[in-house]
Amino acid sequence: MNITRLLPLACAGLLGLASCSEDASENADSAKLEVRMTDAPGDFKGVVLDVRQIEVHLKKEQDAEKRQLLAFAPQVINVLEYVNGKSALLVSEDFAPGDLDEIRLILGPDSYVIGRDGQRYDLKTPSGQSSGVKLKLEKCTLRQRETFQLLLDFDVAKSIVERGNWNPGKDKKERYLLKPVIRVVALDLRGGLRGTAAPAAARPQILAIRTSGLLSPDTVSTSADPSGAFQLGGLPAGTYRVEYFPSTAAPAGQPAYRNVTVGGVVVTNDQLTIVPTTALN
Repeated sequence: MNITRLLPLACAGLLGLASCSEDASENADSAKLEVRMTDAPGDFKGVVLDVRQIEVHLKKEQDAEKRQLLAFAPQVINVLEYVNGKSALLVSEDFAPGDLDEIRLILGPDSYVIGRDGQRYDLKTPSGQSSGVKLKLEKCTLRQRETFQLLLDFDVAKSIVERGNWNPGKDKKERYLLKPVIRVVALDLRGGLRGTAAPAAARPQILAIRTSGLLSPDTVSTSADPSGAFQLGGLPAGTYRVEYFPSTAAPAGQPAYRNVTVGGVVVTNDQLTIVPTTALN
């Protein structure tokens, strides 16, 4: 198992953890706040979020007037474009030092998914269009001359819920609900995994499950790309179990694809651990 230096934008995450990295800001009285978004894939051709506003709350400031809107231009974001180490920069601005308590995403009415059938299905969002999607933060302190980076890791598979009583004869707008499951992680947690599954045609889902370390157990996921390669970043140090689940069947006359587990994978801060090519048949 090899280890290389990890690129700083290879990120995926863990709820409620954040810290700061040094930044040579010209303004000695301010911090830099960045917000990025990445995705854990799901079984859709497209997942588009209509994001209208992003705001943060400072601790002990419950007055709505003291909530601070970030410099974010409303936009639609296809989160499936940001997987395997890619992330979208949503916000980068100077910010007053202090403790952050919460970040909120205010969603518009135009979120939708493209299903495997190629059809568009509008997403209903029970609360994201009113009070916003609320993400609590822990130990998040902005300090002078430092950049504070929050990565929002959107889990498609857990966030999009199909109504149990829906059938093809009903309104397409009523098929799916959006109940966002989003992890918040700091980009200076730069441990990561990279590997390849073979054959690439198996198109496996990959889970990395932390089995030891200082932080509580957690699971992060991704999908292999068409070449069989995958990458997970923003991982806390610890020992992981990597599980592979093929999403396709082997062609006739070839050995069947199988689920595979690789244990004892050690992740170190600021390093990228290379998992040897894993055979799935």
